[in-house]
Amino acid sequence: MRFALLAVGLLAWSAAADAAVLDRARDTGELRLGFRADAQPFSLKKADGEAGGYSVDLCRAVAREVAAELGGKELKIVEVEVSGTDRFAAVEDGRIDLLCEATTVTLARRVQLDFTLPTFATGATLLYPVDGPTKFDQLAGKKVGVLAGSTTEPALREALERAGIAAEVVSVPDHTDGIQRLAAGEFAAYFGDAAILLYQLLKSPFQDRLRVSDKILSFEPYALALPKGDDAFRLVADRALAQLSRTGQIAEVFESNFGSGAKPSDLVKAMWLLNSIPE
Repeated sequence: MRFALLAVGLLAWSAAADAAVLDRARDTGELRLGFRADAQPFSLKKADGEAGGYSVDLCRAVAREVAAELGGKELKIVEVEVSGTDRFAAVEDGRIDLLCEATTVTLARRVQLDFTLPTFATGATLLYPVDGPTKFDQLAGKKVGVLAGSTTEPALREALERAGIAAEVVSVPDHTDGIQRLAAGEFAAYFGDAAILLYQLLKSPFQDRLRVSDKILSFEPYALALPKGDDAFRLVADRALAQLSRTGQIAEVFESNFGSGAKPSDLVKAMWLLNSIPE
């Protein structure tokens, strides 16, 4: 009898965990979206203080699907700003229901979090001064900046180690700081996600002094992070993303955030095709 009661209790706890976000949204009328102010064009804080970006727009599509799942209930979207260092803790401790930024999926992160269908695919590369190094092996003995707490940080260290290059890796709090220090001559290079670096460069006052390398040093598959074990919420999120891909609306989301002249890579287009899961 005691074992049976324990089994029933575990099943009840599992069911509650699976529906945690949907239950909370139903009870409170809110869905909490975490965003970064410094991960353009995926996640940013706009001049009016609101969140914006490619990943944020995807999260808003998920919010609409959650509202439909709850019978058309009107949901208030609560935007919660997170940083590169506390973003995953914010998902785990319940401050946010969905993380809307440039989040790379890794097996290590899947121990603590769950992820939706892929939302983007890119790789890490280097930003150089136009009069600086022209090859990766020329970074020996120099400082290289990288965003603290990102997957690009260990990727940079591994790439340097594999190449036998003794460079000093310097962690920075955000991309703006890293690019400013690169332009000021403090760094010989700045390492980061290729899509983000290109976007940052195009918006930067230093674009005539910097250039993006054509060397890709890592693979970075992005997705939206959500609480571990919340299968019901993850299914709703995946349904929203699949619908965007099936209808072609995902291309409109891309263009509105990257600009009308930007084109998705073949890898990104293939990912959209694979995401077009039928109902």
